[in-house]
Amino acid sequence: MAIISKSSLLACLITLVLFISAIQAHEALSMNQVINVDGTTHESSLLGTTNIDCGKECSRRCQLASRQKICKRACGTCCARCHCVPPGTSGHKDVCPCYAALTTHGGRKKCP
Repeated sequence: MAIISKSSLLACLITLVLFISAIQAHEALSMNQVINVDGTTHESSLLGTTNIDCGKECSRRCQLASRQKICKRACGTCCARCHCVPPGTSGHKDVCPCYAALTTHGGRKKCP
């Protein structure tokens, strides 16, 4: 039976705490959160705004679509995930890379 010294146990605990902190930081960044110096978090987005009215923005985006209900539903999903909707009624997806990158299970672009 191996005996674990106090220094080995302490080193393992410190490593575990650092590992957990790294995982939490990674999860926060992947969810568009910013970790403040005091440890609290807040939402962030690429455009600098934290709140977006997805209903209003998707109505604007889909106003010229022939199938508005489907367009608004897809846009709403994309807006909720990415916290942004590109300007105009089509194109301009380079303004919101997350919006442009979302795809369906079939590999087609999800966001209108």
